[in-house]
Amino acid sequence: MGGDSSLTPRSGFSTRAIHAGQKPDPSTGAVVTPIYQTSTYAQAALGKNQGFEYARTHNATRAALEGNLAALEGGRHGLCFASGLAATSTLIHTLSAGDHVVAGDNLYGGTYRQFSRVMSRFGVEFTFVPSADVDALERAFRPNTRFLYVETPTNPMMQLTDLAEVARRAHAHRIRVVVDNTFMTPYFQRPLELGCDVVLHSVTKYLNGHSDLIGGALITSDDELAEKLRFLQNAIGAVPGPMDCWLALRGTKTLAVRMERHDANARALAQLLAERLGPQRVFYPGLPSHPQHALAKRQATGFGGMISFVPGDGSLEAGRCVFDRFRLFTRAESLGGVESLVCHPASMTHASVPREARLAIGFADGLLRLSVGIEDLSDLRDDLVQALQAK
Repeated sequence: MGGDSSLTPRSGFSTRAIHAGQKPDPSTGAVVTPIYQTSTYAQAALGKNQGFEYARTHNATRAALEGNLAALEGGRHGLCFASGLAATSTLIHTLSAGDHVVAGDNLYGGTYRQFSRVMSRFGVEFTFVPSADVDALERAFRPNTRFLYVETPTNPMMQLTDLAEVARRAHAHRIRVVVDNTFMTPYFQRPLELGCDVVLHSVTKYLNGHSDLIGGALITSDDELAEKLRFLQNAIGAVPGPMDCWLALRGTKTLAVRMERHDANARALAQLLAERLGPQRVFYPGLPSHPQHALAKRQATGFGGMISFVPGDGSLEAGRCVFDRFRLFTRAESLGGVESLVCHPASMTHASVPREARLAIGFADGLLRLSVGIEDLSDLRDDLVQALQAK
């Protein structure tokens, strides 16, 4: 037993995470997918190969990861890239000058920068709208709108989008819905099952889970779009190396157990923060005080490991005082690893977002974001309590 042949449509998430897209190596029987560290492949004769010609186009380790991620999200097609932003860039390259994208107004800073300062230079138009407001999103649609692009929860304000409802409205206008599912992962939330068209991931984060690679992915069941994306994946060439794909495959095998621990630790720390700071200054969909708590329970099976909060008066200095006191939480960018991180988004992940745009959505200068890891909860709690005692 083992590999794809052992899977059925009813196979559970952890079973798919461990086996989907992977079979024992036919030449040796190795259970773990090999790292096919090669740039090119021998041909038996002119035009005769074993399905592989050049590693930018095809790599067996990458193909295994692509199949694995597609199975976890419930899609027919998976495509992997050198980073999350490479995945986003390739997706936007399916558009042409004059096309329009409606996007959430609280995106990862790198996504906002790519849309507003790079892709807009090539004639693709972007309108940024509060993605929690479904009516506002629909009002922003135009005849030339091709994509609705959202994160849910948003980074770092943890606002949610009703995915089933926006998919219904967007499809009435022949608009595809793209969801960045990095924060929730397919373990907790599967947008394709809610009617959306494309799922995007920064594989760097929870899917890998060990803070040792950069990668991105797109998953879809849209055959026409997948064909365009596969062409662009090869034509643009922003593909991951086989070692990174192998590391990500190692990561997805433990995704289920890791996400359970991330979620349990984050729920406890969010409650502690709400008691210490007041619930209005803590952003976590798992808190009953979150205005979209009911939606979070309806479209996902957990709340994830990401928390944002506003210390003191919300000023940069108030945030700095707490940020600098953390000992166990590592002061660093990124998220989703087994270790806990604390980030100051305004100067780190979202430095490219204009301050006035941040403040307009309640994103305070001193806001801090926690990526809650899988350490012992008592140790995380102790570190958070002492950091909050900043003078």
